[in-house]
Amino acid sequence: MSLSETQSRAVAHGAGPCICLAGPGSGKTTVITERTKYLIEKQGISPSEILVITFTKAASIEMRERFHNAMKGRYAPVTFGTFHAVFFTILKAAYHYTAENILREEEKYTILRDILEPMDLEIEDEKEFLLGVTEEISLIKNERISLEHYYSSNCPEDVFRSIFREYRQALIRKRKLDFDDMLVCTYELLKARPDICRGWQKRFRYILIDEFQDINAIQYETVKLLAQPGNNLFIVGDDDQSIYRFRGAKPEIMLNFQKDFPKAVMIQLAENYRSTECIIKGAGRVIAHNTNRFQKSTHGIRGNGEKITISFFQNQAMEALAVVKKVQDMLRDGREPQEIAVLFRTNTGARIYLEKFMEYNLPFRMRDGLPNIYEHWIANDLFTYIRIANGNRSRKDFLQIINRPNRYISRDYLDSQTVTLEGLRQKCQGRDWMEDRIDRLEYDLSCIAKMKPYAAINYIRHAVGYEEYLREYAQFRRIKPEELYEVLDELQEAARSFDTFDAWCVHMEEYKEALQKKSSEQKEEAKAVVFTTLHSAKGLEFPVVFLVDAVEGNMPHRKAVMDADIQEERRLFYVGMTRAKDKLYLYYAKERYGQELSCSRFIEELRGDGTPKPGQGEKRRQTI
Repeated sequence: MSLSETQSRAVAHGAGPCICLAGPGSGKTTVITERTKYLIEKQGISPSEILVITFTKAASIEMRERFHNAMKGRYAPVTFGTFHAVFFTILKAAYHYTAENILREEEKYTILRDILEPMDLEIEDEKEFLLGVTEEISLIKNERISLEHYYSSNCPEDVFRSIFREYRQALIRKRKLDFDDMLVCTYELLKARPDICRGWQKRFRYILIDEFQDINAIQYETVKLLAQPGNNLFIVGDDDQSIYRFRGAKPEIMLNFQKDFPKAVMIQLAENYRSTECIIKGAGRVIAHNTNRFQKSTHGIRGNGEKITISFFQNQAMEALAVVKKVQDMLRDGREPQEIAVLFRTNTGARIYLEKFMEYNLPFRMRDGLPNIYEHWIANDLFTYIRIANGNRSRKDFLQIINRPNRYISRDYLDSQTVTLEGLRQKCQGRDWMEDRIDRLEYDLSCIAKMKPYAAINYIRHAVGYEEYLREYAQFRRIKPEELYEVLDELQEAARSFDTFDAWCVHMEEYKEALQKKSSEQKEEAKAVVFTTLHSAKGLEFPVVFLVDAVEGNMPHRKAVMDADIQEERRLFYVGMTRAKDKLYLYYAKERYGQELSCSRFIEELRGDGTPKPGQGEKRRQTI
């Protein structure tokens, strides 16, 4: 196999630590497999003494297959595995664990739901809440943070600490390990038992780690123990692609590697085999604004290629339509649909593009599941208000919205399967303030009944006071109310083109059926445009990439406040740009929900100083 000069140096590195900076498309998998082969054939290292660690099972399988192909069928028992697989092997040998001791994901969520049930917290976004809580539990374990000194970002401290303690006790009772326990217990075992640690150090004398920028603190500390005393640690990664801080992965670990291993050799894989020079230079201009990074010099081998296209549109509907029209043109010109990707910051931003692609019957598939805004719990509240306004009197519906906002009406008053407002008044006789609230509810419902869907949602938000309820809920959940208001904005905008609720309901049902059909078909639909979030796009490549909705508040995300957050968002944008091989389109809208938008600062960084902005004479389309 023909290797570049920098690849050859990395492959032929001798003993001791080495940090290999491998940017997008630089052939890092080739380097790892060829180095493993080199250690065996040229250095005389026993294959059983070599450990190759990856972050996903799929990457581990691919690496193993690439290595076996490189060895041309010769038997070489190198250990390939994920951190969790390797660490569990160590725990099995020490504690005789079996697969039965591993906590499955569905078991984890069952335990957490059982813990939450008696707490009576009235959590509406249970799935999102549980995901946030599990991420926090993971963070505490991996960072070895004292529970008493940890402040939850999902709920009040006393609630979170209670959940954490009960979850930990449940795992002890069941003799189960979750994925984080595998990491923590392995570190504690090797630290407490030097004899066991020495055994594994002799077993794995050479350790190679792929995607090192994704490592967290507990994984790194454990690897450092395993690598002693020879420190034959060969790490491959790109600090500019470190995008998992929410999992505890920090670029600082990679940036400080040479401080931990002063004798470490640094090699940069300077060639990019994936993208054209225009894309490489453009992405380089953006990421250069990060201060906490290794300085790199990268060049492409495929020529300049087409310039990056930046386009802005009046609103998101026009932006989505522009994507559709451009894709149609490409397909007519012979481009295969699977060669095209549309990248989003978050999955919730995909709805309008999904609807447009379905409207124009374009093939697509989602890597991250198919979101349905109409199934959001906030949507359910709004639809319940509208149903009641149109005559529904079921107890279930009244229970859902009677105290959203809080009217201080007890559930006990709703004691029959059918609820009438007159019946409620009778139960509240003598309590003038309660009767006033029921009168106000009756008036609000009568107003909503006369309105089109768009006006009805606006009335529920502001006149009924539903936003007030969301503000209180956001305070409990420790999230910004704006995140919930955005769901309202999305729903209200979706309702704009419908004159009646019945017509909107027909559309929602058709949309749901189309999504379900698409979900069942897309597993078999290989020839389709790929829709994916920026996080899920990492590791992928496409000839054509559309990076859409590139506005402030989305890229970077509104949650990014601290400088470290902004730098991570910039790395995420860089990952998105570098998925493109031949053509990159950056799209953004000037207005959404009646509010003016600003294009992402990352686009401004790509443009450089002096380029006119929208409204200052800039054309709708620009190439860089």
